[in-house]
Parts: sequence; C-alpha cells; structure tokens
Amino acid sequence: MPEFDLLVIGGGPGGYVAAIRGAQRGLKVAVVEKERPGGVCLNWGCIPTKAMLRSAEVFETLSHAADFGVYADNVRFDFGAVRQRKDGIVKELTDGVAGLLKANGVTVIEGHATFTGPTTVEVREAGPSPIFDGGPRYAAAPTATAIRTVSATDVIVATGSVPALLPVPGADLPGVITSDGAFGLTEVPKRLVVIGGSAVGAEWASLFHTFGTDVTVVEMQDRLVPLEDKEIGTALGRSFGKRGITVLTGSTVTGIAPGDDALRVTVGGPQARELDADVVLVGVGRRPNTAALGLDVAGIATDARGFIPVDGQLRTAVEHVYAIGDVTGKALLAHVASHQGLTAADAVAGLDAHIDYTVIPAATFTHPEIASVGLSEDAARGAGHEIVTAKFPFAALGRAKTFGETEGFVKIVAGAKHQEVLGVHIIGPSASDLITEGALAISLEATLEELADTIHAHPTLGEIGMETALAGLGLPVHIAPPRKR
Repeated sequence: MPEFDLLVIGGGPGGYVAAIRGAQRGLKVAVVEKERPGGVCLNWGCIPTKAMLRSAEVFETLSHAADFGVYADNVRFDFGAVRQRKDGIVKELTDGVAGLLKANGVTVIEGHATFTGPTTVEVREAGPSPIFDGGPRYAAAPTATAIRTVSATDVIVATGSVPALLPVPGADLPGVITSDGAFGLTEVPKRLVVIGGSAVGAEWASLFHTFGTDVTVVEMQDRLVPLEDKEIGTALGRSFGKRGITVLTGSTVTGIAPGDDALRVTVGGPQARELDADVVLVGVGRRPNTAALGLDVAGIATDARGFIPVDGQLRTAVEHVYAIGDVTGKALLAHVASHQGLTAADAVAGLDAHIDYTVIPAATFTHPEIASVGLSEDAARGAGHEIVTAKFPFAALGRAKTFGETEGFVKIVAGAKHQEVLGVHIIGPSASDLITEGALAISLEATLEELADTIHAHPTLGEIGMETALAGLGLPVHIAPPRKR
C-alpha cells in the first residue's frame, strides 16, 4: 500500500496550498521540500523584493518630506539594514507556512525528490542553499545520500521555476547576476545594466535607482513591460525617463566583457552603444525547474519549452500525476499557482474542480505601480471585439492629490454594444490593490454603467474605477467631457 494518499513535490505557493487543501479533504499528505517552505515567492521573489521595494519607497518619501510640510534632515539608508529587514520578514512568513503545514497534519520531508516510478520518489539530502544564478535550485548534490523512498496514490509536481539564462558571450562573468543573485548583493552598485524590461527587470531597476544607482534598462521589445497594454508600457518608460533611468527599447545585449574597472556591455539595435556597469542583472524570464526530477523515469512528458502539459484539473498524461504552478507554463504567478494547487488537491480528493484562467490579475511593483486584468486594447481588437476605451488620470482624483501621488491613470476596455468590462489597466499609486475591483467586474460580467452606479467611498483612490466608468459612458464629472466632433 502507498505510504501517503498525496505526495506534493515542492512547497511553494502552489505546493503548500495543495498540501493543506488535500489534508482538509481528509487525505494523508506529505511534502518534499529542499529549502524553507514558501518556494520562490516567499524566499526569492514576491516577498523579499516587495520588502526591499517598500524600504526604497520609504526612503523616497522621506527624501521629499518637505513637500508634505515635514522636515527630515540627513535622510539616508543602510542597505545592510534593508536586507536584514527583508530576511526577517521572509523568516516570519516561511516559519508561518511551516506552522500551517504542521497544524494541518502534513508530513514535511526535507530533501530533493527524484522519481523512481510514476508515484514513487527517492528523497536525497539537498545540501546548502547558496545564491543561485540559473542552476537547478532543487537538484541534490551529486554525492547526496538517499534518505528514504516515498510512495503515494497521487503525486503533484510543484517545483516552480528558475531564472532564464542569457545566451550571449560573457553572461557567465563575475558581476553578471539573475534576480536570485541580486539578493546576494551586499552593497548598492554604482552602475547597473538591467537586461529585460518586463516585471522582474523593471522592479529591480526601480528599486536600485531609488537607492542612487545609475540604471540602464535594455529591452528587446518597443516598450517596457511588453505584456501589458501598450499605453501602460509607454507611460512607464516615460516615467522612468523623467526619474533618470535610461531605457533602451528595441535593443539587445550582444556581449559582455571585462573592462578596466567594470563590465563592458555591448548593446545592439537602433540605440547601439557600449555601457560600463559594476553589475549586470539578467531579467529575461524564467524557465521550469524540472532538472534532476527524473520526469522521464515517471513517463512525464514536457513540451518544447520544458513545461509540463496539464488538463483543466491539472492532470498530466500520466495517471495519478498532477502538475501545478510555474512548471505548467500557464501563468508564472504565485496566485495562479495557489489556485492550481487548490484545484489539483480537490481533484485528487474526487471533487469536480476546474480552474478558470480567463481572469488573472497581474501586478508589477515599480514606481509607479502597474496592475492589469483581462484584455488589453490590442488583444480585445484582435479577438474580434468592437470596443470602447476610457481613461481617468490620478491627477484629477482628490485622494491622489492628498496622497502626494498623482502620476498615472486607469484605463478600462469595454465592449461597444453591451459595455461589458473586458480589461482594466492601471499605472499609479496602489495599482496592485485597486486591480481587484477590475477582476471582480470581469468575473461578474459587470458593465460600465454598473461600475458607475456603484457608490464608492470618497475621498479614496478606489473611486477612480467609478470615475473611469463614467468617462467611458461619456458622462465624466471630474474631467472635461470629450470634444464633440
């Protein structure tokens, strides 16, 4: 008989959530995890970066305190203390996850799991967890000692992803790091080149610029955060430029070489040039973390990109084997992994659970923040929708004025005939919190009129959703009406 009903490989935001839900459904559950529980999100991604970004935000606010009638002299930061605060928050949250697993009766097995069959794994000692720059984070050392063999009726693969590497000469030089390696920096670099202007690269660029680094971002596409609505990416690039961050779009890094006292970065494209940098941060995406798992032994196939194909209940092509989170390639977001974990665990428990990917909010914690959900303007048109769009600037919002953050806007994409909300796109203060109303509106098939008729508290940042809907109806109150043609 199998030792467990459910075995989860990986304890990240998908894995630990799946384990807890499985235990709540009455299953005997085990999790194999090499590092502290919480996965990339709690240890190397969402939480530590946001902790450091918050420190940067406080520093910037204090640096402009006089604008609020408050005088703070000799404002400075201690990067060591910033990192120490980050580490404390990470420990508190990972300890909390460990406590939740224990409270729900989940068995946690420390080590690296390798398949020895479809539903059996060998767990080996994992060894220390250094700063990683692209290696298989969950792979055991070559000489690792086998700890135990574990069998289960059903298995969920939840091993996440690792930063993608850059296939250019010099990418392996000292001083060239990924987002993981950025956490190993003990001091703020004077000059930083960020390769990739998507969410990861843009966040690190924003953070280090605030701490005084001379930052250049090199992005292959024609704008920053290219997965966002075009107007959002254009607005972020304009904002970065005003702050003093150099943005080279439509450009690629063709090589990195050691210089006299720095790294020499060669940029090709319409803005070709050579840049000197103390640190080069590669933020060009992530790849599935499936190395050394023994997927072939279990018969688990991957697609051309290395991701594991799954159905609507997260089942792989192998009976009794599921996959969730970044390894599926559906949407590399922690909150998607968590929902997949809930769905997969319920499916294992025999429930008719499915996941809906049509409404997935995303947030980028730059300054200003970005958040979006649903279809962009181009995507809506490409899908055949007749649309109307509406925008409302934070500069016209009373609470934004008092808050001292007036940069940015909200944009709603809606159907032309029924005025149903198809997409919401935000750049500005608290965008990551404001996007929830947009997600709910799309989920409930709300219209512009329904948003406009919903009484919003005043003065708040949240009322910008109502104001944007009113603009979409051609009835704006706090901005000038559209010109009549």
